[in-house]
Amino acid sequence: MDLSLTLRFRSPELYLFPGKPISPFSFPRKQYQPIFPCPKTNPKPHFTVTAKQRSPIEGISKDLNAIASQNLDFASCRRRVRSAFVEVQQQLDHCLFKMAPTGIRTEEWYERNSKGLQIFCKSWMPESGVPIKGVLCFCHGYGDTCTFFFEGIAKRIAASGYGVYALDHPGFGLSDGLHGYIPSFDQLVDNVIENYTKIKGRPELRGLPHFLLGQSMGGAVALKVHLKEPLGWDGVILVAPMCKIAEEVKPPSPVLKVLTLMSNVLPKAKLFPQKDLAELAFRDLRKRKMAVYNVICYKDQTRLKTAVELLKVTSEIEKQVEKVSSPLLILHGAADKVTDPLVSQFLYEKASTKDKTLKLYDDGYHCILEGEPDDRIFTVLNDIVSWLDSRVSS
Repeated sequence: MDLSLTLRFRSPELYLFPGKPISPFSFPRKQYQPIFPCPKTNPKPHFTVTAKQRSPIEGISKDLNAIASQNLDFASCRRRVRSAFVEVQQQLDHCLFKMAPTGIRTEEWYERNSKGLQIFCKSWMPESGVPIKGVLCFCHGYGDTCTFFFEGIAKRIAASGYGVYALDHPGFGLSDGLHGYIPSFDQLVDNVIENYTKIKGRPELRGLPHFLLGQSMGGAVALKVHLKEPLGWDGVILVAPMCKIAEEVKPPSPVLKVLTLMSNVLPKAKLFPQKDLAELAFRDLRKRKMAVYNVICYKDQTRLKTAVELLKVTSEIEKQVEKVSSPLLILHGAADKVTDPLVSQFLYEKASTKDKTLKLYDDGYHCILEGEPDDRIFTVLNDIVSWLDSRVSS
């Protein structure tokens, strides 16, 4: 989920800073001991607001709940938790899992990037014998991973003849890095460019058209990737993109300066209050309850440096939208309260590309690919595939 919601739904007691002369940071008296001890690879002190306790997940064993309640700061812990839940997730009564095409070839691997971090990558390819029309590379949103709902999304697109590739950003999902921590948004962008450049250079993919898909915060990543390498992609697809913070929730300039200074001192501190956004992101009530099974999603308060980086990148993108020259498909739920659909309208109107399409889905919430009624989810997926097909054929 995105910073815009973190700011928009802040509690009245904490409007960026507490109204009372108290420290916004507190320290738990007792350190939680996970079932599987996870190594502390960062010797520096870690300042944080007391982490909120996770509510037990209904319908699973006490042992699985204990695994899900682990401290997920380190990638080794997140990988253990994900391994324990893979089978449970695939059995969820969700159309993306229950109606997933068969015969899709998948591969998972870790790629060490130039910063020395192990980046989790995954691919979904059409079944053997089906020619590949093109390549689609995915950028996930804030807090998310490419290993949950996107599994079903990727299989549907792969079944239409596309090679689909995804990675977890540093600090999220199964990739290395402190959970939920973005020390530099440009590093996120550079990591995407670095890893997807390697993938696009594979012999079996050379000569094929390459497309970039970004969802929510991943939309900001995709736009920054395009702005850094304008000729690197044959098209960009944005789903509910985070590319501009509404003026009514943007902190005043003096406050932003103070936040920036604080982020240099306590970059990893968890300051911004975080609301459970499933109610706002998922329109379908039954699917909303399944969001808790995304057990390695970052659901705690937003870290200070992360918040500042997200604010900064939306400001940067807002100033450069006229430079967006790639063929562009923007998809957004008309009732989205997480990222404003008016921002997508703004992007559509300002982008310089002549090949641009904006689709707003009536009554749609933020997660139009995961949290809508089945027919709407398949409509959005079909719109993506149809757009890809038209660009490949042309």
